[in-house]
Amino acid sequence: MCLGIPGRVVDIHDSAGLRMGTADFGGVRREVCLAYTPEADVGTYVVVHVGFAITEVDEAEAERTLDVLRAMADAVEGELGEPLPDRTDAG
Repeated sequence: MCLGIPGRVVDIHDSAGLRMGTADFGGVRREVCLAYTPEADVGTYVVVHVGFAITEVDEAEAERTLDVLRAMADAVEGELGEPLPDRTDAG
């Protein structure tokens, strides 16, 4: 199964000329490529598919989607390698 998971960009950096960043997926952080979302900035929510941010999304939609994904824990764990923490644990 392939999922696009929303995450909040927490930092942006350059890696060998490629625009990269760290996205927080409700408590799980992963490095993502931001080349396809050039307008994304720190604090922006992006939808990430196989390590690439493919579009921006607003915070309310990101939170709704993360809530649904928490209910589908096995699918998310398969995509991220670990489950999403409960909303109360995300800080």
